[in-house]
Amino acid sequence: MSLLTIQNLSVEFPTRRQLFTAVDKADLSVEPGEIHGLVGESGAGKSTIGAAVMGLLERPGRIASGEIMLKGEQISGLDADAMRGLRGKKISMIFQDPLTSLNPLFTVREQLTETIQAHLDLTPSEAKQRARDLIDRVGIPDPDTRMDQYPHQFSGGMRQRVVIALALCTEPDVIIADEPTTALDVSVQAQILDLIKELARERQVGVILITHDMGVIDDTTDRVTVMYAGKVVESGPTEQVMGNPQHTYTRSLIAAVPRPTIKLHRFPQISYGGRETRFAIEDLASHWPKVENDPDKPLFEIRNLTKRFLQRRGLLPWDRDYFTAVDDVSFDIQAGEVFGIVGESGSGKSTVARMIAGLHPVDDGSVTFDGKLVSDLSDKAALNAYRQDIQMIFQDPFSSLNPRMRVDEIVAEPIRHHRLMEGKAIKKRVDELLDQVGLGSGAGQKYPHEFSGGQRQRISIARALATQPRFLICDEPTSALDVSIQAQILNILKDLQEHLGLTMLFISHDLPVVRQMCDRVAVMKEGKIVELQNTDDLFASPQTSYAKELLDLMPKLDDLSTEGLNAAE
Repeated sequence: MSLLTIQNLSVEFPTRRQLFTAVDKADLSVEPGEIHGLVGESGAGKSTIGAAVMGLLERPGRIASGEIMLKGEQISGLDADAMRGLRGKKISMIFQDPLTSLNPLFTVREQLTETIQAHLDLTPSEAKQRARDLIDRVGIPDPDTRMDQYPHQFSGGMRQRVVIALALCTEPDVIIADEPTTALDVSVQAQILDLIKELARERQVGVILITHDMGVIDDTTDRVTVMYAGKVVESGPTEQVMGNPQHTYTRSLIAAVPRPTIKLHRFPQISYGGRETRFAIEDLASHWPKVENDPDKPLFEIRNLTKRFLQRRGLLPWDRDYFTAVDDVSFDIQAGEVFGIVGESGSGKSTVARMIAGLHPVDDGSVTFDGKLVSDLSDKAALNAYRQDIQMIFQDPFSSLNPRMRVDEIVAEPIRHHRLMEGKAIKKRVDELLDQVGLGSGAGQKYPHEFSGGQRQRISIARALATQPRFLICDEPTSALDVSIQAQILNILKDLQEHLGLTMLFISHDLPVVRQMCDRVAVMKEGKIVELQNTDDLFASPQTSYAKELLDLMPKLDDLSTEGLNAAE
C-alpha cells in the first residue's frame, strides 16, 4: 500500500464566464522514503495538486472528482476541522518563499514551539527542547542563540532551513515541497536538497517535490511525473523519464534545459501545445543606431570599487558598524561582450550592478564608461545621456512594473523621461517595441497582472530597449521562470547581443545558464572577485578552490536526453 495515493483527481475553479479545470484526472502515488518530482510549465497544475492534498484550495476552487488516500484512508472530502488535524501533523508543506510562512513578529523558538504544542502532547519545556533539537538537526549553527532571533536575521537558505524544521516538528508522514530552492544559490540549494534526501532516507518520509528545475529533478528524485495543462503526460522512474522520455512534451521540456557541458547557439523551444512567440530582431535592428566602438578600449573600466552599508547607527562615528558588501573590485567589460558575475547570495553581485547603474553611490573606486569617469558626470545632460545608455532587467518582472500603469505607459515612460520623441511618435514606437518582443501592440492596453511571468519579462525587455541603450544589466532575469519560458527569454538576449552588438552584464546563480550566455565570468565571494576567466576555461579548469566548489555543486545533468540539441549546437 502506497503512503499517498492520488487517483483520477480533477480540480475545478468556477468563474463568471466558464469552468476552469486546473487539474484533469491526475494519478500519482508516493511510497515511504520516496522523493517524487512533479514538473511542468507554470499553470500546469503542480501546485494545485499540492494544495488539494493539504486541503488548502482557495475558493471557489474544489475537488470535482477523484480521491486522495493517506495510508489507505481517504482524506479528500474531509471537513475543515478534520483537515486541520491532519495538516501539519501528518502532512506538512515547505513553501517557495520562507518569509511568507514565517511570522516576522515572533522568534524562531516561539514559532516552532507553538506548532509543536498544537499537534503533540508535550509540556512547554519539552516543546522548547524539541524545537532546539530540530534547529540543530537542520544544520543551523549555534542553535541556542539562533532560536531567539527573528526571521529577518537569517539568510534565505537559513530561513528555508527553519521552514523545514517547522515542517518536521510534528513528524509528518508526507512533506510537500513547493519550489523550495528556486530563489537560492547553488551552494545553499545543494544543502537544502541534501537535507531533504537525508530525511526521506532516514525517516522514510514521503516527499512530493514540485519544481521547474530539471537539474534538481535529475539529482534528487526517485520518480517523476510530468504535467501539461492540468494533465499528467508522463510518469515513471526519474532515470527513465529524464534519459529516454516518451512523450513529445517531455522531450521538448528536457531539450530546453541549459547544459553545463554543451554550448548552444539557440535554445530549443517547447514544440508541444503551442509555438514560440516570434521576437522580431530584424525589425528592431533595422533602425537601431550604429555605434562605433574602439576595439582597443573597454566600454567599462571598473577600478577598486568598494561599497559599505551602515549596520548599526550611532551618534558618534566610532559607535557605528559598517558592512562591506563590495571590497576593492576591479574588472573591464569589452564592447559587445556578455560579462557574467556568479557567486553565493550576499557575495556582492547585485551591489556591483547597482553601482554601475548609478542606483548605489560609490564609496571608493571608480566606474569609467566609454572613457568618461561616471562620477564626473555632474551636469544633468551628461548624466541623462549615461542613464539612457544603461538599462536594467530585474529578477522579478512583476515587482519592477508599476501595477497601476498600462503596459504602453510603462514602455513609454523612459522615452518621455529622456525626451526622445513626442506625441504620436511615442505611441508608434511603443507599438513597434511590443510587436518586436512578440507581444503585439494590443498588449499595450493591458496591465501587468494580465500577463504570465515570461510575458512580463518581455515587457521589461521592451522597456529596457525603449531608449536604444548600449549596455544592458541583467540581474537574475530568468531565475523565477520555468525552463520553457527561460529558453525564450535567453534566446531574446542572445539575439540582442548578436544582432545589435549590445554589451551585457549578466548576473545569475544558475551556472548552466551562465555557461550558455557569457563570454567571460567573474566569481565573487564575500565582496571580492576571487577568479576571472573566459567562460570555457572557467568551466573546464577553475583555478580557485571556491570556484571548483561552486562547479562541483552544479547539477551535472549527465542523465538527461540530448535529443533535439544537435541542431542547435
